[in-house]
Amino acid sequence: MSLTQAVKNEARRLGFSLAGVTTPESPPHWPAYEHWLSMGRHGSMDYLADPRRADPRLVLSECRSILVLAVSYPDPESAAQNKGPRPAGRVAAYAWGRDYHLVLPKRLKTLASFIETQVGSPVPHCWYTDTGPLLERDLAQRAGLGWIGKNTCLIHPKIGSYFLLAEILLGIELEPDVPFSADRCGRCTRCITACPTGCILPDRTLDARRCLSYLTIENKNEIPPDLRPQLGNRVFGCDICQQVCPWNRFANQEHDPAFNARPGLPNPDLVAELALRPQEFNRKFKDNPVLRSKRRGYLRNVAVALGNSGQPAALPALERAVQDNEPLIREHAVWALEQIRKDKRNQE
Repeated sequence: MSLTQAVKNEARRLGFSLAGVTTPESPPHWPAYEHWLSMGRHGSMDYLADPRRADPRLVLSECRSILVLAVSYPDPESAAQNKGPRPAGRVAAYAWGRDYHLVLPKRLKTLASFIETQVGSPVPHCWYTDTGPLLERDLAQRAGLGWIGKNTCLIHPKIGSYFLLAEILLGIELEPDVPFSADRCGRCTRCITACPTGCILPDRTLDARRCLSYLTIENKNEIPPDLRPQLGNRVFGCDICQQVCPWNRFANQEHDPAFNARPGLPNPDLVAELALRPQEFNRKFKDNPVLRSKRRGYLRNVAVALGNSGQPAALPALERAVQDNEPLIREHAVWALEQIRKDKRNQE
């Protein structure tokens, strides 16, 4: 068995759904990425402008090959619906279980050690899972893991797009895979049509400033008032453009058990969430991706979702939130109160 095949077998043993190898040349979409940055479509994510993304060898000078890996998370359609009397929210499927930033590095370290054992000597390397200055989807496409769809997600013909990417840059040569050159989106535009804010652009990029995932996670400030109604009941991330993709409808739905849903997370009780005090928030979301938004960001989102629910039962919780110590929560609670009261007036 070749070293490359042995590494791929070990990757699958460790729980990775896909494994491919590419070379460290500059990503093919770098010019388009530079243009995207120049248009300001990355919003406040200034870290995306790191020039090392232009060449993996600027990240690891000894790099001679890149192992690209994918691990599957649950299908959003598998969430059990909250049938309680109070309004429920919606959390993106990748964030139902343990934070992948805590899960994957251990596996990547184990895999790197396996490679060094196979080689019989230390190998220069570094690994990332969306934390490093790499154009991950470009590398994954070149490693044969799928194509970049119109919704900007990487799509594999057998497992769809419900997976997370990780990479190990290596100072040894592995046999590169054939790049995935086919575009299997065809004339389908379901993702573009379904996006509530119209953030998906015709050139296979998106305007992050209008993306619900950005607005509810990366955005640390207020959500623009004109976009708040489009959040619906989403309080952390968004799966819409993937849920409507035909390739996910027929995909293999097996996922890594590390990302199994915690109780109440797919569809949290919004009234209860808005009452979370700082210690309660930190305890509930320990080792979970929602912790990344911090309490102020999460409860901001919860307040907007309650306002969008139109349910008078949410009024007492929002009235209490108007007294919160966090100005960001207070401002969005005031907006939500007005939305519900307006709806109530219109119904009278």
